Amino acid sequence: MPRQKRNSQSLDRAQHRAISLQSIDPALDLGRSLTLAAYQTAIATHKTHLDDYNRTLSAIEQLALAVEESEKVLKDLSERMLLGVAAFYGKDSEEYVMAGGARKSDVAHTMSKARMGIPKKKAPADAA
Repeated sequence: MPRQKRNSQSLDRAQHRAISLQSIDPALDLGRSLTLAAYQTAIATHKTHLDDYNRTLSAIEQLALAVEESEKVLKDLSERMLLGVAAFYGKDSEEYVMAGGARKSDVAHTMSKARMGIPKKKAPADAA
């Protein structure tokens, strides 16, 4: 599931508040560095960071899709390479083992107990 792009209620509120404060005085200075200009700078900084974050998420989504696609291609090619070695050298060859395959003669074929005629064990009764 991709990460959700973010919105900021704080940014929306701050932008509306800045407009209201500007109607009081465009050069509002409440002392102790509480100025309308500083407030607008903080709003702009937060908006820039939020926009950068959302753009980066979009880029990451594109990269994630590219990684998934290249992984599919690589898995398919790996399988085809192993099958090519099997076709060229055979599934019982040393080359097939070197390429990552398991020799056909080394693969143990197991039969289920039912097919072999072995009865199932009964669960022991709980002693009370």
